[in-house]
Amino acid sequence: MSPIKPIYAAFRSIGAYVPEKILSNADLEKMVDTTDEWIVKRTGIKERHIAAEDEYTSDMAAKACELAIERSGLSKDEIDLVLCATVTPDYFNMPSTACLISDKIGIRDVQAFDISAACSGFVYLLTIAKAFIESGMKKNVLVVGAEKFSSVVDYTDRSTCILFGDGAGAAVISATSNKDEAFIDIHASADGSYADFLVTPAPGAVHPASQEVIDQGLNFVQMKGNETFKLAVKTLTKDVKEILAKNNINANDIPHFIPHQANYRIIKAVGDALKMREDQVVLTVGKYGNTSAASIPMALNDIWESGRLQTGDLMLLDTFGGGLTWASALLPFTGKSNTK
Repeated sequence: MSPIKPIYAAFRSIGAYVPEKILSNADLEKMVDTTDEWIVKRTGIKERHIAAEDEYTSDMAAKACELAIERSGLSKDEIDLVLCATVTPDYFNMPSTACLISDKIGIRDVQAFDISAACSGFVYLLTIAKAFIESGMKKNVLVVGAEKFSSVVDYTDRSTCILFGDGAGAAVISATSNKDEAFIDIHASADGSYADFLVTPAPGAVHPASQEVIDQGLNFVQMKGNETFKLAVKTLTKDVKEILAKNNINANDIPHFIPHQANYRIIKAVGDALKMREDQVVLTVGKYGNTSAASIPMALNDIWESGRLQTGDLMLLDTFGGGLTWASALLPFTGKSNTK
């Protein structure tokens, strides 16, 4: 008998959707006590996209998913698992946004569920897709990070409203027997002792929905900015150094370093600590802001659409989010290059 070939997970395609409406720093100057100069200096963000009132997380995700499936060369019938990472689901607890996405793109009778890992959500999804594929349970997994963060932002709070935007990014992860196409490594971890650094207090079991919850603004995201910044730089740098050392890869040999797009100062501090060149570091925070779980796939989509991301290119993903959660991944892009 011939030996059974091992099964690996391969990153086959990328797609994204960005809402039409733009909220610029000039717009925010009219809403809260802030300035374009202050926002750019502190965060690097110049504008962010905001979903329409009747445009929901599942709507944006569905559009990103349609693109990712089309670019993968697969039919929808070949997708056998749908995973969504979001902290801004269409509904508080059920149905899952993944179920709604599946319905909207016409995928029926397929397992679908959400995860909540905040800004680390997309890379967390890659760990799940990898496990399902390498176990032989699934062959083609659709993963999507999507957020309507504007639905949980208090636009009278200048410390948070300047940071966040809306959008979605999706990818198809498929089984392969070619080890050269395989994910190289993924690290993912969490530490709940820092849970209060980034939190949306209500509604939930701790603070059930009530008029008091609304009056106190507990339904909006709250963040300890300075503490989060310091821990993010330290954790992201450490995680990347570890994954590179474990796999004997030099930082200079990474063509695409795609960090979570939360704040330019965090990205620069991590890039400098790793001695990354400017041409290696992918930056989209200036035009999208922080889109949480959608951040990394949206950034990947940008470099794919520009022709910068080519078949076989090595990607290093690095992210940090509420929970606290963090994750990094080393993997080649094995989809088709954009030749348009």
